[in-house]
Amino acid sequence: MSTNINLQLHRTHRGVAPVIATLLLVAIAVVGGGIVFAYSQSFFSSSQISGKPTIEALKILGYDARATDIIQNQNGVNFGAASGGDADTLKELGEKVAVYIKNDSVQSITLNELRLGGSIYTFANPAPATLSVVPTGQYTLAGAAGGTGTELITANSAAVIQPGQTTSVVVSLSEDMKTGRDTQFKLTTTNGAVFVGTVVIGQQSG
Repeated sequence: MSTNINLQLHRTHRGVAPVIATLLLVAIAVVGGGIVFAYSQSFFSSSQISGKPTIEALKILGYDARATDIIQNQNGVNFGAASGGDADTLKELGEKVAVYIKNDSVQSITLNELRLGGSIYTFANPAPATLSVVPTGQYTLAGAAGGTGTELITANSAAVIQPGQTTSVVVSLSEDMKTGRDTQFKLTTTNGAVFVGTVVIGQQSG
């Protein structure tokens, strides 16, 4: 009789152990899943709050690449004296080309690189007093609200275009350019977005 009782007790304990183990595993899984869910919710919430849109939209509206001593801004208003260069019929080294652009993004855009006809131009910093003295191989922004002087030249240390802003990119040519030639104008932002247009030397558009 004693032997039968011991066997029954032993079998009972062996049957209960797997049930307890299963319940423990389920409890651990539930707690672990809750922790992961809470962490992921916190992460995505903070990411959405702190994240900024990176879609950049910049439109090239036109240009003034005429061989003239005074070029115009994006609103058709004349820049200052000698803003375009001299009065002959050639577009030469050191003369200016204005390209009109608009930032259609919801955030500001900073230009990182500018190319005209394959040549790389750097942003003029410090800002030139007038467009006539923009150094050869450099460019500036002008003609927009917030700029300084009668030509509204930007005083920023970088080429920043505000959301919705229309401005003129004024380039001081690093080489002589042939009148009538189609020339590629290419802008690259600090976020890597690229915008390309065509400028016909000697003409005005937009």
